[in-house]
Amino acid sequence: MTDALKRLSEEGVAIWLDDLSRKRITSGNLAELIDQQHVVGVTTNPTIFQKAISQGDGYDQQLSDLAARKVTVEEAVRMITTADVRDAADILRPVFDATDGQDGRVSIEVDPRLAHDEHATVAEAKQLAWLVDRPNTLIKIPATMAGVPAISEVIGLGISVNVTLIFSLERYRAVMDAYLSGLEKAKERGLDLSKIHSVASFFVSRVDTEIDKRLDEIGTDEAKGLRGKAALANARLAYQAYEEVFSSDRWNALENAGANKQRPLWASTGVKDPAYPDTLYVTELVAPNTVNTMPEATLEATEDHGEITGNTVAGSYEQARADLDALEKLGIAYDDVVRVLEEEGVEKFEASWNDLLKSTQAELERLAPSEG
Repeated sequence: MTDALKRLSEEGVAIWLDDLSRKRITSGNLAELIDQQHVVGVTTNPTIFQKAISQGDGYDQQLSDLAARKVTVEEAVRMITTADVRDAADILRPVFDATDGQDGRVSIEVDPRLAHDEHATVAEAKQLAWLVDRPNTLIKIPATMAGVPAISEVIGLGISVNVTLIFSLERYRAVMDAYLSGLEKAKERGLDLSKIHSVASFFVSRVDTEIDKRLDEIGTDEAKGLRGKAALANARLAYQAYEEVFSSDRWNALENAGANKQRPLWASTGVKDPAYPDTLYVTELVAPNTVNTMPEATLEATEDHGEITGNTVAGSYEQARADLDALEKLGIAYDDVVRVLEEEGVEKFEASWNDLLKSTQAELERLAPSEG
Protein backbone atom coordinates (compact mmCIF):
# COMPACT_ATOMS: atom_id res chain seq x y z
CA MET A 1 0.00 0.00 0.00
CA THR A 2 1.12 3.53 -0.76
CA ASP A 3 0.52 6.83 0.99
CA ALA A 4 -1.47 8.02 -2.04
CA LEU A 5 -4.66 8.75 -0.07
CA LYS A 6 -2.70 10.71 2.52
CA ARG A 7 -0.96 12.71 -0.21
CA LEU A 8 -4.28 13.32 -1.95
CA SER A 9 -5.70 14.73 1.29
CA GLU A 10 -2.62 16.92 1.76
CA GLU A 11 -3.18 18.38 -1.73
CA GLY A 12 -6.58 19.65 -0.56
CA VAL A 13 -8.76 16.87 -1.98
CA ALA A 14 -11.36 15.60 0.50
CA ILE A 15 -11.91 11.85 0.03
CA TRP A 16 -15.56 10.83 0.31
CA LEU A 17 -16.92 7.31 -0.10
CA ASP A 18 -19.62 6.91 -2.76
CA ASP A 19 -21.46 4.14 -0.94
CA LEU A 20 -23.45 3.37 2.20
CA SER A 21 -25.20 0.35 3.65
CA ARG A 22 -26.31 -0.73 7.11
CA LYS A 23 -23.72 -3.51 7.05
CA ARG A 24 -20.98 -0.95 6.41
CA ILE A 25 -22.20 0.96 9.48
CA THR A 26 -22.79 -1.93 11.89
CA SER A 27 -19.65 -3.93 10.98
CA GLY A 28 -17.39 -1.00 11.82
CA ASN A 29 -16.20 -0.80 8.20
CA LEU A 30 -17.16 2.87 7.78
CA ALA A 31 -15.34 3.82 10.99
CA GLU A 32 -12.32 1.86 9.74
CA LEU A 33 -12.28 3.69 6.39
CA ILE A 34 -12.37 7.02 8.24
CA ASP A 35 -9.63 5.91 10.61
CA GLN A 36 -7.28 4.25 8.11
CA GLN A 37 -8.07 5.46 4.58
CA HIS A 38 -8.60 9.20 5.01
CA VAL A 39 -12.33 9.02 4.19
CA VAL A 40 -13.98 12.21 5.47
CA GLY A 41 -17.47 12.01 3.95
CA VAL A 42 -20.12 9.77 2.40
CA THR A 43 -22.42 10.22 -0.58
CA THR A 44 -25.53 8.17 -1.32
CA ASN A 45 -27.99 7.98 -4.19
CA PRO A 46 -31.06 5.87 -5.01
CA THR A 47 -28.92 3.24 -6.79
CA ILE A 48 -26.72 2.79 -3.71
CA PHE A 49 -29.72 2.33 -1.39
CA GLN A 50 -31.48 -0.03 -3.80
CA LYS A 51 -28.39 -2.26 -3.86
CA ALA A 52 -27.95 -2.12 -0.06
CA ILE A 53 -31.56 -3.02 0.79
CA SER A 54 -31.84 -5.83 -1.78
CA GLN A 55 -28.72 -7.62 -0.47
CA GLY A 56 -28.50 -9.47 2.84
CA ASP A 57 -30.73 -9.32 5.90
CA GLY A 58 -29.39 -6.18 7.59
CA TYR A 59 -32.70 -4.38 7.22
CA ASP A 60 -35.01 -7.24 8.26
CA GLN A 61 -35.70 -6.06 11.82
CA GLN A 62 -36.63 -2.53 10.77
CA LEU A 63 -38.63 -3.79 7.77
CA SER A 64 -40.48 -6.21 10.05
CA ASP A 65 -41.42 -3.36 12.40
CA LEU A 66 -42.50 -1.17 9.48
CA ALA A 67 -44.58 -4.03 8.05
CA ALA A 68 -46.30 -4.50 11.42
CA ARG A 69 -47.22 -0.81 11.38
CA LYS A 70 -48.59 -1.17 7.84
CA VAL A 71 -46.70 1.92 6.62
CA THR A 72 -46.66 2.84 2.93
CA VAL A 73 -43.66 1.73 0.91
CA GLU A 74 -42.65 5.40 0.43
CA GLU A 75 -42.58 5.93 4.19
CA ALA A 76 -40.66 2.69 4.69
CA VAL A 77 -37.98 3.76 2.21
CA ARG A 78 -37.59 7.11 3.93
CA MET A 79 -37.41 5.57 7.40
CA ILE A 80 -34.73 3.10 6.25
CA THR A 81 -32.57 5.51 4.27
CA THR A 82 -32.68 8.32 6.83
CA ALA A 83 -31.76 5.84 9.60
CA ASP A 84 -28.62 4.88 7.67
CA VAL A 85 -27.73 8.50 6.96
CA ARG A 86 -28.28 9.48 10.59
CA ASP A 87 -26.04 6.66 11.86
CA ALA A 88 -23.33 7.45 9.29
CA ALA A 89 -23.53 11.13 10.24
CA ASP A 90 -22.96 10.20 13.89
CA ILE A 91 -19.88 8.13 12.95
CA LEU A 92 -18.54 11.07 10.94
CA ARG A 93 -19.36 13.68 13.59
CA PRO A 94 -15.78 13.93 14.96
CA VAL A 95 -14.54 14.74 11.44
CA PHE A 96 -17.28 17.36 11.09
CA ASP A 97 -16.25 18.97 14.37
CA ALA A 98 -12.52 18.82 13.57
CA THR A 99 -12.97 20.46 10.14
CA ASP A 100 -15.37 23.14 11.37
CA GLY A 101 -18.22 21.65 9.34
CA GLN A 102 -16.46 21.39 6.01
CA ASP A 103 -16.17 17.57 5.97
CA GLY A 104 -17.67 14.75 8.01
CA ARG A 105 -20.72 15.04 5.77
CA VAL A 106 -23.31 12.50 4.60
CA SER A 107 -25.50 13.25 1.57
CA ILE A 108 -29.08 12.08 1.04
CA GLU A 109 -31.02 12.69 -2.15
CA VAL A 110 -34.48 14.14 -2.64
CA ASP A 111 -36.90 11.78 -4.41
CA PRO A 112 -35.63 11.86 -8.03
CA ARG A 113 -39.22 11.78 -9.31
CA LEU A 114 -39.42 15.41 -8.14
CA ALA A 115 -36.42 16.50 -10.27
CA HIS A 116 -38.57 18.70 -12.52
CA ASP A 117 -40.74 20.19 -9.74
CA GLU A 118 -39.11 23.13 -7.94
CA HIS A 119 -41.64 23.50 -5.11
CA ALA A 120 -41.86 19.78 -4.34
CA THR A 121 -38.05 19.60 -4.28
CA VAL A 122 -37.85 22.45 -1.75
CA ALA A 123 -40.55 20.80 0.41
CA GLU A 124 -38.74 17.43 0.27
CA ALA A 125 -35.39 19.02 1.15
CA LYS A 126 -36.93 20.65 4.24
CA GLN A 127 -38.55 17.36 5.24
CA LEU A 128 -35.30 15.38 4.84
CA ALA A 129 -33.29 17.91 6.84
CA TRP A 130 -35.88 17.69 9.62
CA LEU A 131 -36.08 13.89 9.47
CA VAL A 132 -32.34 13.19 9.58
CA ASP A 133 -31.83 16.00 12.09
CA ARG A 134 -28.02 16.06 11.98
CA PRO A 135 -25.99 19.22 11.30
CA ASN A 136 -23.56 17.26 9.11
CA THR A 137 -26.14 16.22 6.50
CA LEU A 138 -26.15 17.50 2.93
CA ILE A 139 -29.42 17.35 1.01
CA LYS A 140 -28.81 16.30 -2.59
CA ILE A 141 -30.71 18.25 -5.23
CA PRO A 142 -30.26 17.57 -8.96
CA ALA A 143 -29.12 20.50 -11.12
CA THR A 144 -32.10 20.33 -13.47
CA MET A 145 -33.78 23.51 -14.71
CA ALA A 146 -36.28 23.18 -11.85
CA GLY A 147 -33.56 22.14 -9.40
CA VAL A 148 -31.47 25.30 -9.77
CA PRO A 149 -34.02 27.73 -8.23
CA ALA A 150 -34.82 25.09 -5.60
CA ILE A 151 -31.13 25.08 -4.61
CA SER A 152 -31.21 28.83 -4.09
CA GLU A 153 -34.34 28.58 -1.95
CA VAL A 154 -33.04 25.70 0.19
CA ILE A 155 -29.66 27.39 0.81
CA GLY A 156 -31.62 30.54 1.70
CA LEU A 157 -33.34 28.54 4.46
CA GLY A 158 -29.95 27.64 5.94
CA ILE A 159 -29.99 24.01 4.75
CA SER A 160 -26.66 22.69 3.40
CA VAL A 161 -26.86 21.21 -0.10
CA ASN A 162 -25.00 18.77 -2.35
CA VAL A 163 -25.96 19.75 -5.90
CA THR A 164 -25.89 16.62 -8.06
CA LEU A 165 -26.01 15.61 -11.74
CA ILE A 166 -24.00 18.54 -13.12
CA PHE A 167 -22.61 17.80 -16.58
CA SER A 168 -22.30 21.15 -18.36
CA LEU A 169 -20.16 24.21 -17.69
CA GLU A 170 -23.13 26.50 -18.30
CA ARG A 171 -25.29 24.66 -15.77
CA TYR A 172 -22.42 24.63 -13.28
CA ARG A 173 -22.22 28.42 -13.49
CA ALA A 174 -25.98 28.56 -12.90
CA VAL A 175 -25.51 26.33 -9.83
CA MET A 176 -22.80 28.59 -8.38
CA ASP A 177 -25.03 31.60 -9.03
CA ALA A 178 -27.92 29.83 -7.23
CA TYR A 179 -25.63 29.16 -4.27
CA LEU A 180 -24.61 32.82 -4.01
CA SER A 181 -28.25 33.92 -4.38
CA GLY A 182 -29.21 31.49 -1.61
CA LEU A 183 -26.50 32.86 0.67
CA GLU A 184 -27.74 36.39 -0.01
CA LYS A 185 -31.26 35.31 0.98
CA ALA A 186 -29.93 33.63 4.12
CA LYS A 187 -28.01 36.78 5.01
CA GLU A 188 -31.17 38.90 4.62
CA ARG A 189 -32.95 36.50 6.96
CA GLY A 190 -30.21 36.96 9.54
CA LEU A 191 -28.95 33.38 9.36
CA ASP A 192 -25.37 32.43 10.27
CA LEU A 193 -23.68 31.97 6.88
CA SER A 194 -20.73 30.12 8.42
CA LYS A 195 -23.06 27.18 9.17
CA ILE A 196 -24.17 26.76 5.53
CA HIS A 197 -22.08 24.45 3.35
CA SER A 198 -22.41 23.16 -0.18
CA VAL A 199 -20.66 21.02 -2.76
CA ALA A 200 -21.37 20.94 -6.50
CA SER A 201 -21.17 17.39 -7.87
CA PHE A 202 -19.68 17.60 -11.35
CA PHE A 203 -19.97 14.23 -13.09
CA VAL A 204 -16.88 12.90 -14.82
CA SER A 205 -16.76 9.34 -16.25
CA ARG A 206 -20.17 9.46 -17.90
CA VAL A 207 -18.93 12.30 -20.13
CA ASP A 208 -16.21 10.07 -21.56
CA THR A 209 -18.62 7.15 -21.94
CA GLU A 210 -21.00 9.21 -24.08
CA ILE A 211 -18.37 11.08 -26.09
CA ASP A 212 -16.15 8.03 -26.67
CA LYS A 213 -19.19 6.21 -28.08
CA ARG A 214 -19.66 9.04 -30.59
CA LEU A 215 -15.94 9.13 -31.40
CA ASP A 216 -15.99 5.37 -32.09
CA GLU A 217 -18.86 5.90 -34.53
CA ILE A 218 -16.75 8.47 -36.41
CA GLY A 219 -13.86 6.01 -36.37
CA THR A 220 -11.08 8.18 -37.83
CA ASP A 221 -7.56 8.34 -36.36
CA GLU A 222 -8.27 11.90 -35.26
CA ALA A 223 -11.43 10.75 -33.46
CA LYS A 224 -9.60 7.84 -31.80
CA GLY A 225 -6.93 10.28 -30.58
CA LEU A 226 -9.54 12.22 -28.61
CA ARG A 227 -10.89 9.23 -26.67
CA GLY A 228 -10.70 9.67 -22.91
CA LYS A 229 -9.96 13.40 -23.03
CA ALA A 230 -13.39 15.02 -22.79
CA ALA A 231 -14.26 14.22 -19.17
CA LEU A 232 -11.02 15.60 -17.75
CA ALA A 233 -11.18 18.67 -20.02
CA ASN A 234 -14.75 19.37 -18.92
CA ALA A 235 -13.94 18.97 -15.21
CA ARG A 236 -10.81 21.11 -15.43
CA LEU A 237 -12.74 23.92 -17.11
CA ALA A 238 -15.33 23.60 -14.34
CA TYR A 239 -12.55 24.22 -11.82
CA GLN A 240 -11.50 27.29 -13.80
CA ALA A 241 -15.09 28.57 -13.55
CA TYR A 242 -15.05 27.87 -9.80
CA GLU A 243 -11.86 29.92 -9.40
CA GLU A 244 -13.44 32.83 -11.27
CA VAL A 245 -16.72 32.87 -9.35
CA PHE A 246 -15.11 32.44 -5.93
CA SER A 247 -12.72 35.32 -6.42
CA SER A 248 -15.42 37.80 -7.57
CA ASP A 249 -16.51 40.91 -5.68
CA ARG A 250 -19.93 39.36 -5.15
CA TRP A 251 -18.33 36.36 -3.47
CA ASN A 252 -15.91 38.46 -1.42
CA ALA A 253 -18.83 40.33 0.16
CA LEU A 254 -20.40 37.03 1.22
CA GLU A 255 -17.09 35.61 2.44
CA ASN A 256 -16.64 38.70 4.62
CA ALA A 257 -20.05 37.89 6.11
CA GLY A 258 -18.79 34.39 7.05
CA ALA A 259 -19.81 32.33 4.00
CA ASN A 260 -18.06 29.12 2.88
CA LYS A 261 -17.04 28.40 -0.71
CA GLN A 262 -19.10 25.81 -2.54
CA ARG A 263 -16.49 23.16 -3.31
CA PRO A 264 -16.43 21.31 -6.64
CA LEU A 265 -17.02 17.59 -6.05
CA TRP A 266 -15.84 15.11 -8.68
CA ALA A 267 -18.60 12.50 -8.96
CA SER A 268 -18.87 9.39 -11.12
CA THR A 269 -15.13 8.77 -10.72
CA GLY A 270 -15.18 5.01 -11.25
CA VAL A 271 -13.56 4.32 -14.63
CA LYS A 272 -16.01 2.64 -17.04
CA ASP A 273 -13.54 1.83 -19.85
CA PRO A 274 -10.95 -0.87 -18.97
CA ALA A 275 -8.56 0.73 -21.48
CA TYR A 276 -8.05 3.63 -19.05
CA PRO A 277 -6.13 3.59 -15.75
CA ASP A 278 -8.56 2.80 -12.93
CA THR A 279 -7.38 5.88 -11.00
CA LEU A 280 -7.67 8.28 -13.99
CA TYR A 281 -10.43 10.47 -12.53
CA VAL A 282 -8.60 10.78 -9.21
CA THR A 283 -4.97 11.39 -10.09
CA GLU A 284 -5.77 13.76 -12.99
CA LEU A 285 -8.19 15.94 -10.99
CA VAL A 286 -6.05 16.93 -8.02
CA ALA A 287 -6.72 20.55 -7.01
CA PRO A 288 -7.12 22.41 -3.72
CA ASN A 289 -10.53 22.71 -2.06
CA THR A 290 -12.15 19.89 -4.03
CA VAL A 291 -13.92 16.67 -3.07
CA ASN A 292 -13.52 13.33 -4.85
CA THR A 293 -16.28 10.86 -4.04
CA MET A 294 -15.13 7.36 -4.92
CA PRO A 295 -16.71 3.95 -5.09
CA GLU A 296 -14.77 1.56 -2.86
CA ALA A 297 -12.98 -0.09 -5.83
CA THR A 298 -11.59 3.30 -6.91
CA LEU A 299 -10.60 4.14 -3.34
CA GLU A 300 -8.69 0.85 -3.06
CA ALA A 301 -7.06 1.27 -6.49
CA THR A 302 -5.89 4.76 -5.54
CA GLU A 303 -4.50 3.51 -2.25
CA ASP A 304 -2.76 0.61 -3.97
CA HIS A 305 -1.15 2.25 -7.01
CA GLY A 306 -2.43 5.83 -7.43
CA GLU A 307 0.35 8.28 -8.25
CA ILE A 308 -0.32 11.67 -6.68
CA THR A 309 2.07 14.17 -8.24
CA GLY A 310 0.61 17.44 -6.95
CA ASN A 311 -1.93 19.73 -8.60
CA THR A 312 -2.94 18.24 -11.98
CA VAL A 313 -5.54 20.89 -12.83
CA ALA A 314 -3.51 24.13 -12.69
CA GLY A 315 -2.11 25.12 -16.08
CA SER A 316 -4.40 22.72 -17.96
CA TYR A 317 -7.15 25.10 -19.09
CA GLU A 318 -5.80 25.96 -22.55
CA GLN A 319 -5.39 22.29 -23.47
CA ALA A 320 -8.79 21.45 -21.99
CA ARG A 321 -10.47 24.11 -24.13
CA ALA A 322 -8.56 22.86 -27.22
CA ASP A 323 -9.75 19.28 -26.56
CA LEU A 324 -13.42 20.33 -26.34
CA ASP A 325 -13.03 22.53 -29.45
CA ALA A 326 -11.56 19.57 -31.35
CA LEU A 327 -14.66 17.51 -30.52
CA GLU A 328 -16.94 20.27 -31.85
CA LYS A 329 -14.91 20.33 -35.10
CA LEU A 330 -15.57 16.61 -35.50
CA GLY A 331 -19.31 17.29 -35.24
CA ILE A 332 -19.77 16.19 -31.60
CA ALA A 333 -22.03 18.87 -30.16
CA TYR A 334 -21.20 19.56 -26.51
CA ASP A 335 -24.69 20.93 -25.76
CA ASP A 336 -26.30 17.77 -27.08
CA VAL A 337 -23.96 15.52 -25.08
CA VAL A 338 -24.66 17.26 -21.76
CA ARG A 339 -28.42 17.37 -22.43
CA VAL A 340 -28.46 13.60 -23.09
CA LEU A 341 -26.39 12.94 -19.97
CA GLU A 342 -28.66 15.01 -17.72
CA GLU A 343 -31.80 13.34 -19.06
CA GLU A 344 -30.25 9.88 -18.67
CA GLY A 345 -28.97 10.76 -15.19
CA VAL A 346 -32.43 11.69 -13.94
CA GLU A 347 -33.97 8.65 -15.65
CA LYS A 348 -31.41 6.28 -14.10
CA PHE A 349 -32.03 7.62 -10.60
CA GLU A 350 -35.80 7.45 -11.13
CA ALA A 351 -35.46 3.83 -12.30
CA SER A 352 -33.32 3.00 -9.25
CA TRP A 353 -35.85 4.70 -6.98
CA ASN A 354 -38.67 2.67 -8.51
CA ASP A 355 -36.59 -0.52 -8.10
CA LEU A 356 -35.96 0.50 -4.48
CA LEU A 357 -39.71 0.91 -3.90
CA LYS A 358 -40.40 -2.47 -5.53
CA SER A 359 -37.77 -4.40 -3.58
CA THR A 360 -38.82 -2.69 -0.32
CA GLN A 361 -42.48 -3.54 -1.03
CA ALA A 362 -41.51 -7.18 -1.59
CA GLU A 363 -39.58 -7.23 1.71
CA LEU A 364 -42.51 -5.63 3.59
CA GLU A 365 -44.83 -8.33 2.25
CA ARG A 366 -42.35 -11.11 3.09
CA LEU A 367 -41.92 -9.87 6.68
CA ALA A 368 -45.54 -8.86 7.33
CA PRO A 369 -47.01 -10.58 10.42
CA SER A 370 -49.52 -13.31 9.53
CA GLU A 371 -53.13 -12.33 10.21
CA GLY A 372 -54.94 -13.92 13.08
